[in-house]
Amino acid sequence: MIQNVITLIKEWAAEFGATNEKEFSKSYILRENIKPDALKDNGAFFGFIHPDEETSGAYHDYSFVIFPTEEEKPWVVSFCIGSSNFKRDYEMASRPGLRRLFSNLTNNDGYCSTDFTNTTSSLPSNFSKKSKIQHLSRTIGKYSSVINSCQIIENPLSEEGKKYIKGFLAAYAKVRGWPTNPKHRGAVLKALKPFQNEKLEDDRDLIFELLKERRFVILQGPPGTGKTTLAKEIATKSSAKSFFTQFHAETTYSDFIYGIRPNILSGGLSYEGTLGNLAEAVLYARDYPNEKVVLIIDEINRANLSNVLGPVFYLFEHKMKEADVSIKIAPGLEIKQLPSNFYVVATMNTADRSLAVVDFALRRRFAWYTVKPKPIQGANFYKGDFNKIAEIFDWYATSNELNLQPGQGYFLANSDEEMENRIRYEIFPLIREYIQEGLLTSAIEEFNNYFTDRINQPLFE
Repeated sequence: MIQNVITLIKEWAAEFGATNEKEFSKSYILRENIKPDALKDNGAFFGFIHPDEETSGAYHDYSFVIFPTEEEKPWVVSFCIGSSNFKRDYEMASRPGLRRLFSNLTNNDGYCSTDFTNTTSSLPSNFSKKSKIQHLSRTIGKYSSVINSCQIIENPLSEEGKKYIKGFLAAYAKVRGWPTNPKHRGAVLKALKPFQNEKLEDDRDLIFELLKERRFVILQGPPGTGKTTLAKEIATKSSAKSFFTQFHAETTYSDFIYGIRPNILSGGLSYEGTLGNLAEAVLYARDYPNEKVVLIIDEINRANLSNVLGPVFYLFEHKMKEADVSIKIAPGLEIKQLPSNFYVVATMNTADRSLAVVDFALRRRFAWYTVKPKPIQGANFYKGDFNKIAEIFDWYATSNELNLQPGQGYFLANSDEEMENRIRYEIFPLIREYIQEGLLTSAIEEFNNYFTDRINQPLFE
């Protein structure tokens, strides 16, 4: 079985663009220790290491390694650091995208480190002690501190087993830059495809169910992801009476709840009470208990929420029973709880760096749904540009910086000229502003190459 798998990985490596014929053009060195004694849980392994390393002894940098056994028991496929630590790959290890790549390849029977640059920590005990690999406990323990990512393989020659081995090898091929033509790149993408979330779930269905359960939901995400449109569609899908408001820096309690305003049409100086959007929506919900009411708050974090909500903040508990105190919203409108047919859908732009962080008390009262950039169907969607920007973000952006990725709305255009203008006058200034603020600095060269090739404009003159 071991020789069959070795033959397979050589064939797959060739599919992915690896060469191993001449010494000067080798893409990898095959290392193996599969002697009978080693296979008795005594350090047996085989796999590929960097072509510039020695054919035996300690080695540096990343490798693709399989830990086999002669018994009909599970193997382990892994992505490892050489026993001599880093020599060329440390910068690669620091890329967030490397971890994302391999985390997609692991499930509950796998492990992926949270920090690929860490060469001192061992595998967590909950993985090392899995009953499925106790027959490999000494072998795995020996290499525990150099394994960045690994997956237990029940049967290496089953379809499922081959899928995982080929997936890990395809990821290694991508890291090593083996593919040199469209055929090679296509083979790598095909091997990785089963591990990608190809099912683009309908946000509307998920948000609709979340709203029914939690009542108060905030849609957060980068610009261009259609958060406001989604909020309106959810209200329509709910067959609800909808109220809409957009917060800004000057929004106050009197705007949103209740305030006194001058009446300039009365023929003299007079003042009258005015219901805000929330009071109007709550009053409507109270008067029409059999009708759903959805209040949409666009850009909720642009205002000072403590000032805007005031004492009404207390009522935002989705399972709140009638309170022991009454909250006066407006004259004649004093309540102990928000009507059960009253819902809120708010939106928040995660890329706006000037906005204050929402406090934990508000976070507890709302359910938070992240709307991510995703490709959409349609002749006017420029998928190539979307994918290139998404690829740069995926590989270079930290978890927080992923919140800055331009959404799919930026890539809708009715002509090539319009799309080029969108890149030049919308996406280009946005990315440059991020970089000037000290964000995404590790991706400067990638963005610069993209904009130079696409619109003949470098990031910085």
